Amino acid sequence: MLEIPKRKILFVCLGNICRSPLAEGILRRKVAENKLNFEVDSCGTAAYHIGAKPDSRMIQTAKNRGTDISFLIARQFSKSDFDYFDSIFVMDKANYKNIIALAVNESQKEKVKLILNEINPNNNDEVPDPYYGGQNGFDHVYDLLDLATDKILGL
Repeated sequence: MLEIPKRKILFVCLGNICRSPLAEGILRRKVAENKLNFEVDSCGTAAYHIGAKPDSRMIQTAKNRGTDISFLIARQFSKSDFDYFDSIFVMDKANYKNIIALAVNESQKEKVKLILNEINPNNNDEVPDPYYGGQNGFDHVYDLLDLATDKILGL
């Protein structure tokens, strides 16, 4: 029987404490539930929170919906991520611009996509940063990323 190669997915936001770890956690849960062959990670474009856990409000929002992200640790994007990952999903246009600026060839640039284009192709919608908002913002981000990760997995 032919083994399907592992697909490697990276999610990127600014600080890697709200949106990208949530996307990682949701996709990890769905991969485990569906027994799929994926490797999932997340990171930030900035070094603000390296080594930190996700924002406590995002940890609670995820937990309330059956997703554990409490064990994740923030890291910064590295140029070597282009070589390792098959797809790099960014949360907003600023993340996209920052990651594309680090790419050295078209092959690397083609890996980088705005995650909400999975839901609404070519709309270039952004996942809002809930950091400075209230609980509704965290819930909204969860809903968006739940839908987008379903599309990534073809669910």
